Amino acid sequence: MGTKIIGVGSYIPEGVAKNEDFGNHDFFNEDGSKFSSENDVIIEKFKAITGIAERRYIKEELVTSDIATIAAQRAIDAAGIDKESLDYIIVAQNYGDVKHGDLQSDTVPSLASRVKNKLRIQNPYCVGYDILFGCPGWVEGMIQAHAFIKAGMAKRCLVIGAEALSRVVDPHDRDSMIYSDGAGATLVEATDDNDTGFLAHKTATFTYDEANFIYFGETNNQEITDRRRYIKMYGRKIYNFALTHVPDAMKATMEQSGINISELKKVFIHQANEKMDEAIIKRFYKLYDMEAPEFIMPMSINTLGNSSVATVPTLYDLVLQGKLANHEVNKGDLIMFASVGAGMNINAILYRV
Repeated sequence: MGTKIIGVGSYIPEGVAKNEDFGNHDFFNEDGSKFSSENDVIIEKFKAITGIAERRYIKEELVTSDIATIAAQRAIDAAGIDKESLDYIIVAQNYGDVKHGDLQSDTVPSLASRVKNKLRIQNPYCVGYDILFGCPGWVEGMIQAHAFIKAGMAKRCLVIGAEALSRVVDPHDRDSMIYSDGAGATLVEATDDNDTGFLAHKTATFTYDEANFIYFGETNNQEITDRRRYIKMYGRKIYNFALTHVPDAMKATMEQSGINISELKKVFIHQANEKMDEAIIKRFYKLYDMEAPEFIMPMSINTLGNSSVATVPTLYDLVLQGKLANHEVNKGDLIMFASVGAGMNINAILYRV
């Protein structure tokens, strides 16, 4: 049995936060010292490095499971299937449901259970569970769904990537400008056509020195008493790690398939940092002594920011809907999904549309 995508849906929040909205923030370094540069200089440099001009935030009354449900329903509608026929609901997330203003996340019950409840699915044999895998969570959820189908344990799975990072960012950390909210969902089902769908995949976890490159820590502003914990990262270490290891994982996936790289039409890569993603693609093709083709890599980070597990499925949905200029996906196209993130985890999928 093979695995194919039969429906895609996404939720892109309405709230837009532009770079200039951070002009009145007090930014501090990790050691508590204040930045010597003015905010307009900080923001200008940030835009040059990350490519982010604005990002999306959910409304105060929403939580991650709400937007996951919206994306899921849109994928179900796109596929035109009976939701009671689902065997698995896999939700990739990292911080649970964090209500606006709350100090901690809510992870019990699982977000998958909450999504199943909100979708009003009655079938008890539709199994829901969450996957904590950093930003590559949706890609890994897709790989797990493929494994269930290959093993004969499932015929149809719903895979969701949803996150509300705006609820866990430190307003005194310059990196807070990177993160955003969003949700993307895909419906996959079994197929006996081995020429389409999943063709190859690869996953790796590096922890010997890299496990804590992304972590939960205190606010950078040591002048205040704050019991909350926020998403933190060692950006330079992650950048170097990604450039070293992600192209290798992508190449290993290509080699596993036995297909020539010249057939590859699109690479949907986690929207973490524009400069980093461009460097990854350049190094990937350099492994084949090639220049990266023009328009090989769709990008949404400039307007949507980094929504963690949601970036790849929302990006794919945008292209399928024809909402990104110079990018389209047609039947028979060979595409790749790839990601890197907390853990440190890396994965890639080669897929024939």
